[in-house]
Order: sequence, then C-alpha cells, then structure tokens
Amino acid sequence: MRIWKKDISVESLTANHVGTAVAALGIEFLEVGDDFIRARVPVDERTRQPYGILHGGVSVVLAETLGSCGAHYSAPEGDRAVGLDINANHIRSATSGWVIGTARPVHRGRTTQVWQIDLTNEAGELTCVSRITMAVLQPR
Repeated sequence: MRIWKKDISVESLTANHVGTAVAALGIEFLEVGDDFIRARVPVDERTRQPYGILHGGVSVVLAETLGSCGAHYSAPEGDRAVGLDINANHIRSATSGWVIGTARPVHRGRTTQVWQIDLTNEAGELTCVSRITMAVLQPR
C-alpha cells in the first residue's frame, strides 16, 4: 500500500536538497517505493574520518535525511515533520564505494512517526541500523 500523501519522486527529493549538507556530502537519492525511500552516500574524502572509514556522523546524516523525508512526505498536506530523537548502531565499517540506506516506517501516527533506516555496503552487508522518531506538527 502506497503511504505517500504528498507528491514524491527521486527528482523532487534531489531538487529539495540542492545547496544543503546532503548535496555537499554527495548523497544521492535512488528510489522511492510504495513504503520506502532509498539513497546512498559515497565513502570518499568528504565522508571518511581520519582512520579511513566512513564517519559515523555521515551515516547518521544519511539516516536522518531518509527518515525525515519519509515522515514529511507521508504526513498530510500542510503538516510538518520535525525530528525528536535519532539513534544509530554502527555494525561494520566501510572504507570505499557506497553505503546505501533504506528507510521504512515502523509507526505512522497522527502526532508521531518512527522510521527504521538500514544502511548496507555494496555487498549488502549491514553497516549501521538507525531509528528516528519524528513529531508531526499540524498547521496552526
């Protein structure tokens, strides 16, 4: 079942993030499914920490981007979604290539949403699991 209440596409997601941290880190939106959003981040000089692995904070930026977009586009027209909490467990490091994130809803209520974001390397191995809680704000 399609969950989106606002028009959403890879092109619109990309256009909305021009000139932001998402663009500066090289994050690319890949796919919008009926109940998920997928994007990837390069593991390169922009995103590695001094030990040559993907910076954990970059994994969280990818996760928060996907969960926030999911909450925004699945909330009713006029509603806004803002982050309340995010956590991340780093499972495996990545030193090159791409890390791909997929966000799916765990709960979509009237005032809160919870999204699960799984990050994998190009071999499909889990690198990070994240969960974000979003507040849904109705218009005043």
